[in-house]
Amino acid sequence: QVQVVESGGGSVQAGGSLRLSCAASGDAVCISAMGWYRQRPGKEWELVAVALSGGNTYYGDSVKGRFNISRDNAKKTVYLQMNDLKPEDTDVYYCNAGRITGYPGCDYWGQGTQVTVSS
Repeated sequence: QVQVVESGGGSVQAGGSLRLSCAASGDAVCISAMGWYRQRPGKEWELVAVALSGGNTYYGDSVKGRFNISRDNAKKTVYLQMNDLKPEDTDVYYCNAGRITGYPGCDYWGQGTQVTVSS
């Protein structure tokens, strides 16, 4: 059983910052790969950032240079530091555990947290 819990969303002015948190528990294989996604209107899921338990990180092109993902393996928690936020970053951000492992039975989502950026 895998549980994924997100927090840290809110409202901020353009150019500001927010930090999201995602805590996971359960199957060690699934939670070895955790990341953040957002869904663009009328489009597919967009990868924002991913952190692996071994320390590797990956970023979507739209957030490179602005967002930073980090992972605390002892706490089984992933953090997403979002800087220089833009109105187009407004979305519901979802934390996922296990999706990028490629295992069909290893794909768990949190409830989502709203990020709103005003101009």
